[in-house]
Amino acid sequence: MLMRAENSTLLIVDVQERLAPVMSDPRRVISGCALLMRAARRLGVPVVASEQYPQGIGPTIFDLREWLPPEGAVAKLHFSCADEPALLDRLAAGGRKQVILAGIEAHICVLQSALGLQEKGFAPFVVADASASRRPENEEAAWRRLRQAGIPTVSVEMVLFEWLRVAGTPAFKELVALVK
Repeated sequence: MLMRAENSTLLIVDVQERLAPVMSDPRRVISGCALLMRAARRLGVPVVASEQYPQGIGPTIFDLREWLPPEGAVAKLHFSCADEPALLDRLAAGGRKQVILAGIEAHICVLQSALGLQEKGFAPFVVADASASRRPENEEAAWRRLRQAGIPTVSVEMVLFEWLRVAGTPAFKELVALVK
């Protein structure tokens, strides 16, 4: 199944001030999420963001705040975004079934969110190069578990080019410049 901008919502999971810096490759996650968020805004793809216990872990990292939706991120205590009614309401609001997930930690909140969303009838895709865990072996375990569950792991560029669908448009020219 191809990812389509008109059928997608981007879900940024817990890329927060005190959590992001301790990931195995924080810059990769932050830059990948920023690129996805910029592309989503340009292509009219709704963005939803979660924050795991922001009182303790802090808000979404500064680098991503300018790309958050006007209503901001949704605080959560559940590890799975699919178990938070406010997040589920935002994801369901537009009637879009594809949820493109990126964030941290891959083997906990991203994994549980993808599995939970799949159970609730969504079609999740996890962006591997915009997601991470503290330890690489946990991240690898997440990719194995997602494959076993039939949830595709994709790359930032796969998302961008499937959302774009065609070269030569103003959106293509703007976004391709960001990946060069």
